[in-house]
Amino acid sequence: MKSLKLEICVYNTASCLAALKGNADRVELCASMPEGGITPSLALIEQAQEILTATDNPKQLDVMVMIRPRGGDFLYDDWEFKQMVRDVEICRKAGVAGVVFGILTNDGNIDKKRNSILLDVAGDMQTCFHRAIDMSSNYVKAAEDIVNLGFSRILTSGGMNKAADGIENIKKISSLFSDKIDIMAGSGVNPDNMKTIYEEARPSSFHFSAKKIVSGGMLFRNPNVSMGGFGNVSEYDLAVSDEYEIRRAKNVIMGLERQ
Repeated sequence: MKSLKLEICVYNTASCLAALKGNADRVELCASMPEGGITPSLALIEQAQEILTATDNPKQLDVMVMIRPRGGDFLYDDWEFKQMVRDVEICRKAGVAGVVFGILTNDGNIDKKRNSILLDVAGDMQTCFHRAIDMSSNYVKAAEDIVNLGFSRILTSGGMNKAADGIENIKKISSLFSDKIDIMAGSGVNPDNMKTIYEEARPSSFHFSAKKIVSGGMLFRNPNVSMGGFGNVSEYDLAVSDEYEIRRAKNVIMGLERQ
């Protein structure tokens, strides 16, 4: 059996520290949780590298950086694509372990040309095709195209909103392609459902945010102003990864590996 890996989706340095202390294997570094993750700043990339790859850490964690210029769909114009190319170049220069991206054509197929260009720019970095596969028009064909392009990994919820609902599709591509690519189950994954997802679908990695909401440090709080424009998102509540939940998930994985 392949060694199962635990990836934590993080949006800030506090979550990087939680991933490190919780014994995760790698992080996916993003900005803007309400948009589902976009490219983080270079400063955050550098800080994540400093925290997670320090030589005096008991364990160094791989940093995978999201390459996504905006929220919304995965069809990009020329300027957005140029931005993605430049962001991959920046990540390569920063020395991160890998990058996460995915581009579709307007009919829901894998954009082979543009994804191939980004893969070439990434060089020997790890490359993960993210949940854009779950928005594709033909899930199995999309997975085959991703494998043939040469990606290292696929992050997927099986074409459904949550991985627990997409188990059959995850199982299908795992049975077809797990000897060629790392299949990572994500979206709605948690320590309570990981065992079921693994036993039914056999992914080789798990991805989750271990999110908890903590109160910010502001004493004065103006109830009349909302800065974000995302419904009920509060400026005074902060989303961070929970070290305890990460450790729980890692313990589940260790138990599965002992079976």
